[in-house]
Amino acid sequence: MFETILNEEERGQVGIGTLIVFIAMVLVAAIAAGVLINTAGFLQTQAEATGEESTSQVSDRLQVVSQSGNVTDSGGDRIVDNISLTVAQSPGSDNIDLSETSVELIGTGGQETTTLDEGMIDIFTNDQLDVVLTDSSERANIEIDLDTDVDYGDLEGGDRLSVTFTTPSGATTTTELRVPTTLTESEDSVRL
Repeated sequence: MFETILNEEERGQVGIGTLIVFIAMVLVAAIAAGVLINTAGFLQTQAEATGEESTSQVSDRLQVVSQSGNVTDSGGDRIVDNISLTVAQSPGSDNIDLSETSVELIGTGGQETTTLDEGMIDIFTNDQLDVVLTDSSERANIEIDLDTDVDYGDLEGGDRLSVTFTTPSGATTTTELRVPTTLTESEDSVRL
C-alpha cells in the first residue's frame, strides 16, 4: 500500500504535480462559479422586469364609474350621438396617462379605434392641468362624439356598443353600453 520512495527527487515532483492539479481544479471551479453567479444575476434582473410589466398589465386599468349618452332628434328619430363615460383608477393601479390610452368601439356600426386626446378628457377632481389620473379618488369624464371623434355613427334605440379602454401599460377594461329601446322626447340624455 505505501511504497517507500528511495529517491528524494521523485518525492518532490509528485508533490508539485499534485499541487498544480489542485490549483487548476480551484481555478476551474472559480470560473464556473463566476459564470453561474453572473447568469443568476441576469435571470433575476430579467424576472423582476417581467414581474413589474405583468403587474402593470393586470393592475393599471381603468374602472368605469358611470356611462350616459346624449339624445338628439334626427329627422324624427331619436338617436344617441355622443357618449360620456366617467372613469377612475382601479384599486392598486399606478398613474394612468389618459392621453396615451386608446379606446375601441365595437357594435352594429362596425369597429373603430382611436387614442383619447385632451379635448375628450375632463378630470374634474384634479387641480392640475394634465390628463393623468394619479389617485384613486380622481374621476375623469371622457366624451366621445360618435361622428367626429370616431367615424362610428349614431346609436339608435336597442343598439349595443362594447367600449374597451387600453391603458399605456396594456391593461384593458371593457364595458357594454345598451341604448334603451325607446328614446322619448323629454330625454336630453340617457343612462347607458
